[in-house]
Amino acid sequence: MRMPPGFQETLCNLAAILLLLSPTVTESVAELQSRFDRETDSVRKAKILVRLGDAQFEEARRAGKEGDDNTAGFTLEKYRDNVLAAIQALKKQHPDAEKHSNGYRQLEMHLRNGIREVEDTMLAAPAPYKPPLQIVRQDLIAMDEELIKLLFPRRPTDHHPSTPPSEKQP
Repeated sequence: MRMPPGFQETLCNLAAILLLLSPTVTESVAELQSRFDRETDSVRKAKILVRLGDAQFEEARRAGKEGDDNTAGFTLEKYRDNVLAAIQALKKQHPDAEKHSNGYRQLEMHLRNGIREVEDTMLAAPAPYKPPLQIVRQDLIAMDEELIKLLFPRRPTDHHPSTPPSEKQP
């Protein structure tokens, strides 16, 4: 089968464009960690954490598959420490999360993924590695709850009285 003139060149150009647009070229965990540590703007720090966290999850999964449970655990502990650093930076620069939610929102959504990643790792981890992962999980859940409270400070109370306030019983 004969190709029309210029077809092969067009196909090569299309392949080059797809390579440029694809996210196959990613920064390493070390590069992202360095950028995260240097970043002084809390919103940008939170946004970097999303990419850094994804890279850390991938590294933890890879280490778990290779049987390197120490690396998997340490990577998830570092993720927890990074989340805490991002929350502290946001609270310092933008204390009113309800009015300035940028950064808080991204962090809270990503944190839910982090909790799932830790839970998945706990399922596959040998018994001696589960207690530290449970601590990481509890810390992440507490941080997620804190972010929700910061984003939505005027939520209705969690407990509801059994009788409406207008009706009083004798």
